[in-house]
Amino acid sequence: MNTHFLVIIWLTCGMAYTEAVNAETVFVKYRGLVELSPFKCEWITRNSDTKRLCYDSNERYVIVNLTGTYYHYCDVPSEVVTAWLHADPMNEYYNRHVRRRFDCRLSPAPTYEDKQ
Repeated sequence: MNTHFLVIIWLTCGMAYTEAVNAETVFVKYRGLVELSPFKCEWITRNSDTKRLCYDSNERYVIVNLTGTYYHYCDVPSEVVTAWLHADPMNEYYNRHVRRRFDCRLSPAPTYEDKQ
């Protein structure tokens, strides 16, 4: 077998292993552990109770860090997430447009076990 070919296989397997090992998992209140690889996450640096916002557009699923605790919201349209990210103040937008509107008890949270 070609040595160059073996090196490519070794590098590919090594990168896949590194991604799996480095995958971030957070504890979401009322849900448990969720691995964030399917999500696009943004840290919020401006003065806000919203510290981090993660969105899986395929599942319309939000995980948000509010003052240190992660919560989740289900069936959230991308327009709501975009507006929330650009809102000033973010807390006011969250209270008016997200909180109590996208309850995962009404629209169940996606499962990721079979996607990993």
